[in-house]
Amino acid sequence: MGKLDRFAKETFAEETSRVTGGAAAWEDAPEVRLERVQADGYLRVLRPEGLAFLAAPWPEVRAHEEALVELKLAGDHVDVREVKRALLRRQAREVERVEEREPPWMGEEPLWFVAPHVPSWLHGVRALEPVAAGCYRVGPSAFQFLWIAANELPLRDELVPFLVARSGRALDEFARWVAPRREVEWVLSMIQYMPMSAWTREDLKRRFGRSDDPEIEARRQEILQTLLADSPEVKEQLIEQGIEQGQQQGRLTEARAVLRRVLARRGLALSAALEAQIDGCSELAMLERWIDQAVTAASAGDALA
Repeated sequence: MGKLDRFAKETFAEETSRVTGGAAAWEDAPEVRLERVQADGYLRVLRPEGLAFLAAPWPEVRAHEEALVELKLAGDHVDVREVKRALLRRQAREVERVEEREPPWMGEEPLWFVAPHVPSWLHGVRALEPVAAGCYRVGPSAFQFLWIAANELPLRDELVPFLVARSGRALDEFARWVAPRREVEWVLSMIQYMPMSAWTREDLKRRFGRSDDPEIEARRQEILQTLLADSPEVKEQLIEQGIEQGQQQGRLTEARAVLRRVLARRGLALSAALEAQIDGCSELAMLERWIDQAVTAASAGDALA
């Protein structure tokens, strides 16, 4: 199981109990006695009344003891083969539930398929009935077949278990929205695992930078060290980036020194504002252009123009 899959399932497990107030709970699915038919998990209904006033799709499972949940995350295939496999896993679970009871259970196992969006091919072979924003009842079907399009769901706290399946811009929107609402450990895991855009990733890293509170900073460092220990390839990448940044900083320092030497030899005095302008420049190409201009400029201001 990949890290993103594990993160999504752990989020579903943790958030389900919290957002439903214990009305529903997630359980990891045991492997059934058929090859390659292990589901992602089951949504157990513990207190149906506790789901009534939550945002859809939660109320849709109140009439059932459980629903089989299939999670398809950003980058996963959502083609007819994957849907057929999900239907097979649903059927296998239904058989298992029949065999668990005496007299046999006579119900129908619901299937909740969570994905970033509804694939276009599904519209051509099935009837999709909107239940709520991002929630569609797939028919014809003798059992509850619910398609949950995470990209279309509203940003609601109780929907976080489903929202982790978002992709593209919708994922970026979710990441920026959810970050201040969750503990730093969860946010750091989200930054590490979820395929958000580079801009959003860097923005969240800045938001969760160093803290002036020594306890918070010590906790953050511990979390980062744990994440790096689990991902040696990320640690190696950060070391390489640090070396590259150090080399770049050295080139900038050298260029500033050369610029000041050229200006000094030509007798062009630097004001405090111009000194600050040189120190604040972090573009090597700009400093090199100023050096060239300093050779012939009539004043320091002209050289830094």
